[in-house]
Amino acid sequence: MDWDYAPAPESAAIGRLRARYQMFVGGQFVDGRGADVATINPATESPLATVSWAGVDDVDIAVKAARTAYSRVWSKMSGAERGKYLFRIARGIAERARELAVVETLDNGKPIRESRDVDVPTASAHFFYHAGWADKLQHAGFGPSPRPLGVVGQVIPWNFPLLMASWKIAPALAAGNTVVIKPAETTPLSMLVLAEIIADAGLPPGVVNILTGAGDIGSALVNHPGIDKVAFTGSTAVGKAIQTSLAGTGRKITLELGGKAANIVFDDAPIDQAVEGIVNGVFFNQGHVCCAGSRLLVQESIADEVIGKLRDRVSTLRLGDPMDKNTDVGAINSAAQLKRIRELTAAGDSEGAQRWTSPCPLPDRGYFFPPTVFTDVSQSMRIAREEIFGPVLSVLTFRTPDEAIAKANNTPYGLSAGVWTEKGSRILGMASALRAGVVWANTFNRFDPSAAFGGYKESGFGREGGPAGLAAYLDTDDEGER
Repeated sequence: MDWDYAPAPESAAIGRLRARYQMFVGGQFVDGRGADVATINPATESPLATVSWAGVDDVDIAVKAARTAYSRVWSKMSGAERGKYLFRIARGIAERARELAVVETLDNGKPIRESRDVDVPTASAHFFYHAGWADKLQHAGFGPSPRPLGVVGQVIPWNFPLLMASWKIAPALAAGNTVVIKPAETTPLSMLVLAEIIADAGLPPGVVNILTGAGDIGSALVNHPGIDKVAFTGSTAVGKAIQTSLAGTGRKITLELGGKAANIVFDDAPIDQAVEGIVNGVFFNQGHVCCAGSRLLVQESIADEVIGKLRDRVSTLRLGDPMDKNTDVGAINSAAQLKRIRELTAAGDSEGAQRWTSPCPLPDRGYFFPPTVFTDVSQSMRIAREEIFGPVLSVLTFRTPDEAIAKANNTPYGLSAGVWTEKGSRILGMASALRAGVVWANTFNRFDPSAAFGGYKESGFGREGGPAGLAAYLDTDDEGER
Protein backbone atom coordinates (compact mmCIF):
# COMPACT_ATOMS: atom_id res chain seq x y z
CA MET A 1 0.00 0.00 0.00
CA ASP A 2 1.28 3.47 -0.93
CA TRP A 3 0.93 5.88 1.96
CA ASP A 4 1.10 9.58 1.22
CA TYR A 5 0.30 12.85 2.96
CA ALA A 6 -2.98 14.53 2.16
CA PRO A 7 -2.74 18.28 1.52
CA ALA A 8 -2.98 20.34 4.71
CA PRO A 9 -2.85 23.96 3.57
CA GLU A 10 -2.98 26.87 5.97
CA SER A 11 -5.41 29.59 4.93
CA ALA A 12 -3.78 32.66 3.40
CA ALA A 13 -6.72 34.70 4.70
CA ILE A 14 -5.28 34.36 8.22
CA GLY A 15 -2.49 36.69 7.15
CA ARG A 16 -5.01 39.50 6.61
CA LEU A 17 -2.84 40.98 3.89
CA ARG A 18 -3.67 44.49 2.78
CA ALA A 19 -3.39 45.73 -0.76
CA ARG A 20 -0.86 48.39 0.19
CA TYR A 21 1.61 48.97 3.03
CA GLN A 22 3.41 52.09 4.23
CA MET A 23 6.67 52.62 6.09
CA PHE A 24 6.58 53.40 9.82
CA VAL A 25 8.26 56.64 10.95
CA GLY A 26 7.70 58.78 14.02
CA GLY A 27 4.97 56.48 15.32
CA GLN A 28 2.88 56.76 12.13
CA PHE A 29 2.42 54.83 8.92
CA VAL A 30 3.38 57.23 6.14
CA ASP A 31 4.10 57.14 2.43
CA GLY A 32 7.72 57.17 1.40
CA ARG A 33 9.23 59.38 -1.25
CA GLY A 34 10.09 56.36 -3.37
CA ALA A 35 7.92 54.31 -5.70
CA ASP A 36 5.22 51.81 -4.84
CA VAL A 37 6.77 48.37 -5.41
CA ALA A 38 5.06 44.98 -5.43
CA THR A 39 6.29 42.26 -3.11
CA ILE A 40 6.11 38.80 -4.69
CA ASN A 41 5.04 35.41 -3.36
CA PRO A 42 8.04 33.27 -4.41
CA ALA A 43 5.95 30.10 -4.43
CA THR A 44 3.57 31.44 -7.08
CA GLU A 45 5.46 34.39 -8.61
CA SER A 46 2.31 36.44 -8.00
CA PRO A 47 2.18 39.87 -6.33
CA LEU A 48 1.08 39.88 -2.68
CA ALA A 49 0.83 43.60 -2.01
CA THR A 50 2.42 46.90 -2.92
CA VAL A 51 4.77 48.65 -0.52
CA SER A 52 5.55 52.35 -0.44
CA TRP A 53 9.34 52.58 -0.56
CA ALA A 54 11.35 55.23 1.21
CA GLY A 55 13.43 57.79 -0.58
CA VAL A 56 16.86 58.92 0.57
CA ASP A 57 15.32 62.04 2.16
CA ASP A 58 13.14 59.78 4.32
CA VAL A 59 16.27 58.41 5.99
CA ASP A 60 17.03 61.83 7.42
CA ILE A 61 13.44 62.22 8.66
CA ALA A 62 13.53 58.82 10.36
CA VAL A 63 16.91 59.44 12.01
CA LYS A 64 15.70 62.80 13.32
CA ALA A 65 12.54 61.17 14.70
CA ALA A 66 14.69 58.56 16.45
CA ARG A 67 17.02 61.23 17.84
CA THR A 68 14.11 63.25 19.21
CA ALA A 69 12.59 60.16 20.84
CA TYR A 70 15.97 59.24 22.32
CA SER A 71 16.72 62.68 23.73
CA ARG A 72 13.29 63.53 25.05
CA VAL A 73 11.76 60.22 26.12
CA TRP A 74 13.52 56.88 25.75
CA SER A 75 16.95 57.59 27.25
CA LYS A 76 15.32 59.29 30.23
CA MET A 77 12.91 56.44 30.93
CA SER A 78 13.75 53.92 33.65
CA GLY A 79 14.78 50.42 32.67
CA ALA A 80 11.70 49.02 34.36
CA GLU A 81 9.44 51.19 32.22
CA ARG A 82 11.29 50.28 29.04
CA GLY A 83 10.93 46.64 29.95
CA LYS A 84 7.16 47.00 30.14
CA TYR A 85 7.03 48.07 26.50
CA LEU A 86 9.19 45.13 25.44
CA PHE A 87 6.92 42.75 27.34
CA ARG A 88 3.92 44.22 25.52
CA ILE A 89 5.59 43.72 22.14
CA ALA A 90 6.51 40.14 23.06
CA ARG A 91 2.91 39.41 24.01
CA GLY A 92 1.66 41.10 20.85
CA ILE A 93 3.84 38.85 18.70
CA ALA A 94 2.59 35.79 20.58
CA GLU A 95 -1.04 36.86 20.25
CA ARG A 96 -0.70 37.40 16.50
CA ALA A 97 1.59 34.42 15.98
CA ARG A 98 -0.55 32.58 13.45
CA GLU A 99 -1.08 35.72 11.38
CA LEU A 100 2.64 36.54 11.43
CA ALA A 101 3.56 32.99 10.41
CA VAL A 102 1.26 33.16 7.39
CA VAL A 103 2.56 36.57 6.35
CA GLU A 104 6.17 35.40 6.70
CA THR A 105 5.59 32.27 4.63
CA LEU A 106 3.70 34.08 1.87
CA ASP A 107 6.33 36.80 1.58
CA ASN A 108 9.46 34.69 2.14
CA GLY A 109 8.65 31.22 0.77
CA LYS A 110 9.68 29.21 3.84
CA PRO A 111 7.40 26.35 4.99
CA ILE A 112 4.56 27.44 7.27
CA ARG A 113 5.69 24.81 9.77
CA GLU A 114 9.04 26.60 10.19
CA SER A 115 7.48 30.08 10.41
CA ARG A 116 4.96 28.83 12.95
CA ASP A 117 7.24 26.66 15.09
CA VAL A 118 10.59 28.49 14.87
CA ASP A 119 10.59 32.04 13.56
CA VAL A 120 7.64 33.57 15.34
CA PRO A 121 8.07 31.92 18.77
CA THR A 122 11.77 32.76 18.80
CA ALA A 123 11.05 36.37 17.82
CA SER A 124 8.67 36.69 20.75
CA ALA A 125 11.20 35.01 23.04
CA HIS A 126 13.85 37.61 22.18
CA PHE A 127 11.56 40.43 23.31
CA PHE A 128 10.62 38.54 26.48
CA TYR A 129 14.28 37.83 27.25
CA HIS A 130 15.50 41.37 26.72
CA ALA A 131 12.54 42.86 28.55
CA GLY A 132 13.85 41.12 31.64
CA TRP A 133 17.30 42.70 31.20
CA ALA A 134 16.08 46.28 30.78
CA ASP A 135 16.17 47.13 34.51
CA LYS A 136 19.22 44.99 35.35
CA LEU A 137 21.92 46.40 33.07
CA GLN A 138 24.00 47.74 35.96
CA HIS A 139 24.20 44.19 37.36
CA ALA A 140 25.14 42.47 34.10
CA GLY A 141 28.90 42.95 34.26
CA PHE A 142 29.02 46.10 32.15
CA GLY A 143 30.25 48.30 35.00
CA PRO A 144 28.16 50.30 37.47
CA SER A 145 26.78 52.74 34.92
CA PRO A 146 26.29 51.35 31.40
CA ARG A 147 24.80 53.91 29.03
CA PRO A 148 22.89 53.64 25.75
CA LEU A 149 24.68 54.66 22.57
CA GLY A 150 21.91 56.73 21.01
CA VAL A 151 20.33 56.10 17.61
CA VAL A 152 20.97 52.70 16.06
CA GLY A 153 20.80 51.98 12.33
CA GLN A 154 19.96 48.36 11.51
CA VAL A 155 19.70 46.48 8.22
CA ILE A 156 18.33 42.94 8.09
CA PRO A 157 18.25 40.21 5.41
CA TRP A 158 15.41 38.38 3.70
CA ASN A 159 15.96 34.88 5.09
CA PHE A 160 14.54 35.49 8.62
CA PRO A 161 12.87 38.92 8.43
CA LEU A 162 10.84 38.92 11.64
CA LEU A 163 13.37 36.95 13.66
CA MET A 164 16.35 39.07 12.59
CA ALA A 165 14.40 42.23 13.39
CA SER A 166 13.67 40.91 16.88
CA TRP A 167 17.33 39.95 17.38
CA LYS A 168 18.28 43.55 16.73
CA ILE A 169 15.41 45.70 17.98
CA ALA A 170 14.91 44.00 21.36
CA PRO A 171 18.46 44.44 22.76
CA ALA A 172 18.73 47.95 21.33
CA LEU A 173 15.54 49.05 23.10
CA ALA A 174 16.39 47.25 26.32
CA ALA A 175 19.70 49.13 26.42
CA GLY A 176 17.92 52.46 26.00
CA ASN A 177 18.61 53.17 22.32
CA THR A 178 16.18 54.14 19.59
CA VAL A 179 16.12 52.37 16.24
CA VAL A 180 15.86 52.99 12.52
CA ILE A 181 15.68 49.64 10.73
CA LYS A 182 15.41 48.61 7.09
CA PRO A 183 14.06 45.19 6.07
CA ALA A 184 15.12 43.50 2.83
CA GLU A 185 13.28 44.73 -0.23
CA THR A 186 11.86 41.27 -1.02
CA THR A 187 10.45 40.58 2.47
CA PRO A 188 9.08 43.72 4.16
CA LEU A 189 5.61 42.53 5.17
CA SER A 190 6.22 40.80 8.52
CA MET A 191 8.23 43.83 9.65
CA LEU A 192 5.31 46.11 8.83
CA VAL A 193 2.96 43.85 10.79
CA LEU A 194 5.48 44.10 13.65
CA ALA A 195 5.13 47.88 13.30
CA GLU A 196 1.41 47.49 13.99
CA ILE A 197 2.23 45.50 17.13
CA ILE A 198 4.72 48.17 18.21
CA ALA A 199 2.09 50.86 17.70
CA ASP A 200 -0.50 48.85 19.62
CA ALA A 201 2.01 48.48 22.48
CA GLY A 202 2.03 52.26 22.85
CA LEU A 203 5.75 52.63 22.21
CA PRO A 204 6.58 56.36 22.17
CA PRO A 205 6.70 57.79 18.62
CA GLY A 206 10.12 57.59 17.01
CA VAL A 207 11.57 54.89 19.25
CA VAL A 208 11.32 52.38 16.38
CA ASN A 209 11.23 53.52 12.75
CA ILE A 210 10.96 51.16 9.78
CA LEU A 211 12.17 52.23 6.34
CA THR A 212 11.30 50.15 3.29
CA GLY A 213 13.41 50.09 0.16
CA ALA A 214 16.44 48.65 -1.55
CA GLY A 215 20.18 48.86 -1.02
CA ASP A 216 20.41 52.60 -1.59
CA ILE A 217 18.25 53.20 1.49
CA GLY A 218 20.34 50.82 3.56
CA SER A 219 23.52 52.57 2.45
CA ALA A 220 22.09 55.99 3.27
CA LEU A 221 21.03 54.71 6.69
CA VAL A 222 24.32 53.17 7.81
CA ASN A 223 26.28 56.19 6.54
CA HIS A 224 23.98 58.82 8.05
CA PRO A 225 25.93 61.11 10.40
CA GLY A 226 23.14 60.92 12.99
CA ILE A 227 23.63 57.18 13.55
CA ASP A 228 25.66 56.13 16.62
CA LYS A 229 25.71 52.37 16.06
CA VAL A 230 25.26 50.14 13.02
CA ALA A 231 24.07 46.52 13.08
CA PHE A 232 23.99 44.64 9.79
CA THR A 233 23.14 41.07 8.84
CA GLY A 234 23.70 40.11 5.23
CA SER A 235 26.36 39.36 2.65
CA THR A 236 30.07 39.58 3.32
CA ALA A 237 30.55 41.93 0.36
CA VAL A 238 28.11 44.48 1.75
CA GLY A 239 29.53 44.04 5.25
CA LYS A 240 33.01 44.89 3.96
CA ALA A 241 31.65 47.99 2.25
CA ILE A 242 29.99 49.13 5.48
CA GLN A 243 33.15 48.57 7.51
CA THR A 244 35.19 50.51 4.96
CA SER A 245 32.80 53.46 4.89
CA LEU A 246 32.57 53.68 8.68
CA ALA A 247 36.27 53.21 9.42
CA GLY A 248 37.54 56.04 11.58
CA THR A 249 34.09 57.35 12.50
CA GLY A 250 34.18 55.92 16.03
CA ARG A 251 30.78 54.27 15.63
CA LYS A 252 30.18 50.82 17.00
CA ILE A 253 29.47 48.16 14.38
CA THR A 254 28.08 44.64 14.57
CA LEU A 255 28.36 42.57 11.39
CA GLU A 256 26.82 39.11 11.03
CA LEU A 257 27.76 37.97 7.55
CA GLY A 258 28.06 34.85 5.44
CA GLY A 259 29.14 31.35 6.36
CA LYS A 260 30.27 28.02 4.99
CA ALA A 261 29.88 25.83 8.05
CA ALA A 262 31.42 22.40 8.40
CA ASN A 263 29.26 19.65 9.89
CA ILE A 264 31.80 17.03 11.06
CA VAL A 265 30.75 13.40 11.59
CA PHE A 266 33.15 10.98 13.29
CA ASP A 267 32.98 7.19 13.02
CA ASP A 268 31.65 6.82 16.58
CA ALA A 269 28.72 9.17 16.00
CA PRO A 270 25.12 7.94 16.23
CA ILE A 271 24.63 7.84 12.46
CA ASP A 272 20.84 8.05 12.29
CA GLN A 273 20.86 11.02 14.65
CA ALA A 274 23.68 12.61 12.67
CA VAL A 275 21.78 12.21 9.40
CA GLU A 276 18.84 14.10 10.89
CA GLY A 277 21.23 16.81 12.02
CA ILE A 278 22.78 17.03 8.57
CA VAL A 279 19.36 17.39 6.95
CA ASN A 280 18.28 20.02 9.45
CA GLY A 281 21.61 21.77 9.11
CA VAL A 282 21.46 22.38 5.37
CA PHE A 283 17.86 21.99 4.17
CA PHE A 284 16.12 23.98 6.91
CA ASN A 285 14.65 27.15 5.35
CA GLN A 286 15.77 25.88 1.90
CA GLY A 287 19.35 26.43 2.98
CA HIS A 288 18.72 30.17 3.32
CA VAL A 289 20.67 30.21 6.58
CA CYS A 290 23.98 32.00 7.13
CA CYS A 291 25.12 29.26 9.51
CA ALA A 292 23.88 26.35 7.36
CA GLY A 293 26.00 23.21 7.56
CA SER A 294 26.63 23.28 3.82
CA ARG A 295 29.91 21.35 4.06
CA LEU A 296 29.64 17.79 5.38
CA LEU A 297 32.95 16.37 6.60
CA VAL A 298 32.47 12.66 7.25
CA GLN A 299 35.11 10.23 8.46
CA GLU A 300 36.24 8.05 5.57
CA SER A 301 35.44 4.72 7.22
CA ILE A 302 31.71 5.52 7.46
CA ALA A 303 31.33 7.78 4.43
CA ASP A 304 29.46 5.28 2.25
CA GLU A 305 27.03 4.40 5.02
CA VAL A 306 26.34 8.03 5.92
CA ILE A 307 25.87 9.10 2.30
CA GLY A 308 23.53 6.19 1.62
CA LYS A 309 21.35 6.94 4.63
CA LEU A 310 21.48 10.65 3.84
CA ARG A 311 20.17 10.09 0.32
CA ASP A 312 17.40 7.87 1.65
CA ARG A 313 16.37 10.54 4.16
CA VAL A 314 16.55 13.43 1.71
CA SER A 315 14.38 11.43 -0.71
CA THR A 316 11.55 11.61 1.84
CA LEU A 317 11.61 15.42 2.11
CA ARG A 318 8.45 16.97 0.70
CA LEU A 319 9.06 19.98 -1.54
CA GLY A 320 6.14 22.16 -2.57
CA ASP A 321 3.57 24.66 -1.41
CA PRO A 322 5.07 26.47 1.60
CA MET A 323 1.57 26.99 2.99
CA ASP A 324 1.05 23.22 3.30
CA LYS A 325 1.81 22.06 6.84
CA ASN A 326 3.42 18.88 5.46
CA THR A 327 5.98 20.72 3.33
CA ASP A 328 9.63 20.33 4.35
CA VAL A 329 11.31 22.44 1.67
CA GLY A 330 9.62 25.57 0.42
CA ALA A 331 10.38 28.13 -2.28
CA ILE A 332 13.63 29.96 -2.99
CA ASN A 333 13.10 33.58 -1.99
CA SER A 334 13.66 35.24 -5.37
CA ALA A 335 14.50 34.66 -9.01
CA ALA A 336 17.90 36.25 -8.42
CA GLN A 337 18.75 33.80 -5.63
CA LEU A 338 17.54 30.83 -7.69
CA LYS A 339 19.84 31.95 -10.51
CA ARG A 340 22.75 32.12 -8.05
CA ILE A 341 22.08 28.57 -6.81
CA ARG A 342 21.88 27.23 -10.36
CA GLU A 343 25.13 28.97 -11.27
CA LEU A 344 27.06 27.46 -8.38
CA THR A 345 25.65 23.96 -8.79
CA ALA A 346 26.54 24.10 -12.49
CA ALA A 347 30.07 25.02 -11.41
CA GLY A 348 30.09 21.93 -9.20
CA ASP A 349 29.22 19.79 -12.23
CA SER A 350 31.87 21.38 -14.43
CA GLU A 351 34.58 21.02 -11.76
CA GLY A 352 33.99 17.27 -11.47
CA ALA A 353 31.81 16.80 -8.38
CA GLN A 354 29.11 14.12 -8.52
CA ARG A 355 25.62 15.57 -8.20
CA TRP A 356 22.74 13.64 -6.62
CA THR A 357 19.33 15.30 -6.68
CA SER A 358 16.24 14.35 -4.70
CA PRO A 359 13.62 12.68 -6.88
CA CYS A 360 10.93 14.98 -5.51
CA PRO A 361 8.74 16.62 -8.18
CA LEU A 362 8.97 20.39 -8.64
CA PRO A 363 5.88 22.60 -8.83
CA ASP A 364 4.99 24.01 -12.25
CA ARG A 365 5.52 27.59 -11.12
CA GLY A 366 7.42 29.40 -8.41
CA TYR A 367 11.09 29.55 -7.49
CA PHE A 368 11.99 26.02 -6.42
CA PHE A 369 15.22 24.03 -6.31
CA PRO A 370 15.40 20.37 -5.27
CA PRO A 371 17.58 19.22 -2.35
CA THR A 372 20.97 18.37 -3.84
CA VAL A 373 24.02 16.51 -2.53
CA PHE A 374 27.47 16.70 -4.16
CA THR A 375 30.08 14.00 -3.48
CA ASP A 376 33.68 13.72 -4.69
CA VAL A 377 34.12 17.33 -3.69
CA SER A 378 37.56 18.86 -3.29
CA GLN A 379 38.36 21.95 -1.25
CA SER A 380 39.28 23.98 -4.32
CA MET A 381 35.81 23.71 -5.86
CA ARG A 382 33.49 26.70 -5.75
CA ILE A 383 30.75 24.63 -4.10
CA ALA A 384 33.15 23.98 -1.20
CA ARG A 385 34.36 27.58 -0.92
CA GLU A 386 31.46 29.90 -1.74
CA GLU A 387 28.24 30.41 0.16
CA ILE A 388 25.45 28.93 -1.99
CA PHE A 389 22.56 29.92 0.30
CA GLY A 390 20.35 27.16 -1.01
CA PRO A 391 19.46 23.48 -0.43
CA VAL A 392 22.84 22.18 -1.59
CA LEU A 393 25.29 20.04 0.41
CA SER A 394 28.94 19.40 -0.44
CA VAL A 395 30.45 16.20 1.01
CA LEU A 396 34.14 15.83 1.82
CA THR A 397 35.89 13.07 3.77
CA PHE A 398 38.68 12.98 6.37
CA ARG A 399 40.71 10.34 8.17
CA THR A 400 41.97 12.00 11.37
CA PRO A 401 40.71 14.75 13.69
CA ASP A 402 43.61 16.97 12.62
CA GLU A 403 42.61 16.60 8.97
CA ALA A 404 39.00 17.43 9.86
CA ILE A 405 40.10 20.59 11.69
CA ALA A 406 42.34 21.65 8.81
CA LYS A 407 39.57 21.19 6.25
CA ALA A 408 36.89 22.79 8.43
CA ASN A 409 39.05 25.88 9.02
CA ASN A 410 40.11 26.12 5.37
CA THR A 411 37.53 28.80 4.58
CA PRO A 412 37.39 32.57 4.75
CA TYR A 413 34.28 32.22 6.91
CA GLY A 414 33.93 31.35 10.58
CA LEU A 415 30.33 31.52 11.68
CA SER A 416 29.40 28.03 12.87
CA ALA A 417 30.28 24.33 12.89
CA GLY A 418 28.90 21.02 14.09
CA VAL A 419 30.61 18.01 15.66
CA TRP A 420 29.08 14.52 15.89
CA THR A 421 30.79 12.04 18.20
CA GLU A 422 30.10 10.16 21.42
CA LYS A 423 33.33 11.35 23.05
CA GLY A 424 32.99 14.45 25.20
CA SER A 425 36.73 15.07 25.19
CA ARG A 426 36.75 15.08 21.39
CA ILE A 427 33.86 17.56 21.34
CA LEU A 428 35.74 19.94 23.63
CA GLY A 429 38.98 19.55 21.69
CA MET A 430 37.30 20.17 18.34
CA ALA A 431 35.32 23.14 19.68
CA SER A 432 38.52 24.84 20.84
CA ALA A 433 40.29 24.17 17.52
CA LEU A 434 37.52 25.20 15.15
CA ARG A 435 37.56 28.87 14.15
CA ALA A 436 33.81 29.32 14.38
CA GLY A 437 31.69 31.57 16.55
CA VAL A 438 29.21 28.79 17.37
CA VAL A 439 29.97 25.07 17.60
CA TRP A 440 27.07 22.65 18.05
CA ALA A 441 27.69 19.19 19.50
CA ASN A 442 25.47 16.33 18.33
CA THR A 443 22.88 18.82 17.10
CA PHE A 444 22.67 21.72 14.66
CA ASN A 445 20.82 25.01 14.19
CA ARG A 446 19.79 25.38 17.83
CA PHE A 447 19.25 28.92 19.07
CA ASP A 448 18.28 30.63 22.30
CA PRO A 449 17.94 34.35 23.13
CA SER A 450 20.32 33.90 26.07
CA ALA A 451 23.12 32.44 23.92
CA ALA A 452 25.50 34.69 21.99
CA PHE A 453 25.72 34.23 18.22
CA GLY A 454 28.30 35.64 15.82
CA GLY A 455 31.37 34.81 13.78
CA TYR A 456 35.04 35.22 12.99
CA LYS A 457 36.94 36.26 9.86
CA GLU A 458 34.66 37.10 6.92
CA SER A 459 31.61 36.00 8.89
CA GLY A 460 31.77 39.31 10.73
CA PHE A 461 32.34 40.39 14.30
CA GLY A 462 30.30 41.21 17.37
CA ARG A 463 27.69 39.04 19.01
CA GLU A 464 23.89 39.01 19.13
CA GLY A 465 21.95 37.37 21.93
CA GLY A 466 22.72 37.04 25.62
CA PRO A 467 24.66 39.60 27.67
CA ALA A 468 27.30 39.85 24.92
CA GLY A 469 24.60 40.98 22.50
CA LEU A 470 23.41 43.62 24.96
CA ALA A 471 26.94 44.92 25.42
CA ALA A 472 27.04 45.78 21.71
CA TYR A 473 24.34 48.40 22.34
CA LEU A 474 25.91 49.95 25.44
CA ASP A 475 28.63 52.45 26.20
CA THR A 476 30.35 50.76 29.11
CA ASP A 477 32.80 52.18 31.63
CA ASP A 478 35.80 50.37 30.18
CA GLU A 479 35.31 52.18 26.86
CA GLY A 480 35.52 55.68 28.30
CA GLU A 481 33.16 58.58 27.87
CA ARG A 482 31.73 59.23 24.43
